[in-house]
Amino acid sequence: MWKRRKRVRSAVPVPLELCDLCALTFPADEAVRGYVPDSSAVHPTEDWFDGLRLVTACGEAHFAAVQERYRHRPFVQEELWAAKIDRALSGGTPVLTMGQLGCRTGLHAPEIRRAIAWHNAHRPHGPQP
Repeated sequence: MWKRRKRVRSAVPVPLELCDLCALTFPADEAVRGYVPDSSAVHPTEDWFDGLRLVTACGEAHFAAVQERYRHRPFVQEELWAAKIDRALSGGTPVLTMGQLGCRTGLHAPEIRRAIAWHNAHRPHGPQP
């Protein structure tokens, strides 16, 4: 008679990544990663990464395709400024003045006004929560 063998599985799960192009999951150590310019991206804590989006791909070809997509996306300075303002306003301590907002974002009053105008022009229409 044939005996059925049990498969032995590793007790430690393999960390997985998700390809930003095809949504394939694959082992994290096979990931191709890099930054692409994106005016909608701000880092939660590190200002020097603002305007850069970390992308992950399952291979060099998919990474190149993701880079190409972002190469054709316009970089809008007001969008980046609006994202910086959103990050500042989402923090724990409330911002009460334009000066305080400028200190938290590194922006000057004209830039803040342009960012607010851009945000208002691009927000979805309809009831806001």
